[in-house]
Amino acid sequence: MDRFEAMEIFTRVVEANSFTKVSESLDLPRAKVSRTIQALEEHVGVRLLNRSTRQVSVTEDGALFYERCVRILAEVTDAESSLSNKRENPAGTIRVDTSGTLARALLLPALDDFYRQYPEIDVRLGLADRNIDLIQDGVDCVIRMGTPEESSLVARRIGQARIVTCASPAYLEKHGEPTTLEELSEHRAVNYVSARTGRTFPFEYEVDGDIAKVSLKSVLAVNDGSVYIGAAALGHGIIQPSRFMVADLIAQGALKEILTGYTSPGTPLSVLYAHRRNLSSRLRAFIEWVTELARNNPDLRIPEQ
Repeated sequence: MDRFEAMEIFTRVVEANSFTKVSESLDLPRAKVSRTIQALEEHVGVRLLNRSTRQVSVTEDGALFYERCVRILAEVTDAESSLSNKRENPAGTIRVDTSGTLARALLLPALDDFYRQYPEIDVRLGLADRNIDLIQDGVDCVIRMGTPEESSLVARRIGQARIVTCASPAYLEKHGEPTTLEELSEHRAVNYVSARTGRTFPFEYEVDGDIAKVSLKSVLAVNDGSVYIGAAALGHGIIQPSRFMVADLIAQGALKEILTGYTSPGTPLSVLYAHRRNLSSRLRAFIEWVTELARNNPDLRIPEQ
């Protein structure tokens, strides 16, 4: 039995309360996870987990052993990360969760550069715009737009998305181009509905030190960023997206920026990850890479204070 592997599997089972979730996140057969825990219990001479047909829970002895395992694994990770070869040649799998729109606009076009730098890292993207449990879902980090909610996670702000108002040339030809917020209020939008709250977002602008909110009528409201942008390109209404997500469509003439005399509040872009252990060299490499990617994007640069 590999005791370090057994401790890693044990701590993950404790955190996920599930053999199945751990087998999926580590790409191991469920039977191996179960056998490893059994062998670990035989080795230490006590029951570490209570098992039932519906759930797994840690015993009192298991809870004490878990705390020791967490510290030991953190020290091992730190020792490995301190080796120059590990810093220069990180390897392994990282699981990253983000939205499909953000992945297509920011990550996918640049992934070749990441793989050139880190050919031994396997990136697995989960595409969802929802709250997830990093530990239970087996995710290493999350990339999200908006102000992070209060949580135990580390939230590292890597960018400030510039927000623009735009519409298709076909829509503007048919309905005219608004030049003031009063004129805008008479137009039609493709409204965006938060998948998490069900709330429709108004358009926002900075006016005389305050935030002016404009709610537009619509015949279409969506909760997916790609559909939101695609509907606007097809002429269904005006939208207010992050500019980096529509930069290519603007350059191609499929969308046109309007109301350029107004400024909208920017939206934070953050990487979130657990801080209970030292970061692995592969996760650290990915976070530094995506931070630099955002820093070099003119529509994501954080304004200097």
